[in-house]
Amino acid sequence: MSLALANRYARALADLAFDPQTGADPDAIGRELSAFVDQYESSAALRDALATPAVTIARKRAVVEKIGVLLGLSSVTRRFLFVVIEHGRARALKPMRDAFFAQVDARRGVVKAEVISAAPLAPEEKIEIEKGLERKAGRGVRCEFSVDPALLGGVLARIGSTVYDGSVRGRLGGLAARLTAQV
Repeated sequence: MSLALANRYARALADLAFDPQTGADPDAIGRELSAFVDQYESSAALRDALATPAVTIARKRAVVEKIGVLLGLSSVTRRFLFVVIEHGRARALKPMRDAFFAQVDARRGVVKAEVISAAPLAPEEKIEIEKGLERKAGRGVRCEFSVDPALLGGVLARIGSTVYDGSVRGRLGGLAARLTAQV
């Protein structure tokens, strides 16, 4: 499935999530969608049942309904999943979820930041980094943290095309460039 198609589904769900008439909470919808996608991704039987044309739409809906009850999904999330299943788009649930979160962030004026550290960060450090990036970006930031031991130490952050390099590797590279320029 193309990213454009995943974005269309995500945009439609975001429209519902932000519509005051539905009474939906975008954060709750995101959590519910993530819970369902996690179930879908972890169960080969569920993936097969929802993706194969051999299973009728009615049976697929019954499966989604049963899982929806177990996960406590709202009617908005369940109806969205029904549409996805009826159109044979179950295999694209993960890109749809990711695109939904991007839609929610965009509507709230929040940007995504990729933060890479040399070692796992403590929760307090993550909060401090997020606040610092919010000051730099001038708006809300949602950080995705990962670890890369090749950094040696420090943190590397990327917001869009802007990179903030506070890593030891980056500082050593900058020092080497300055030293060679002086020679």
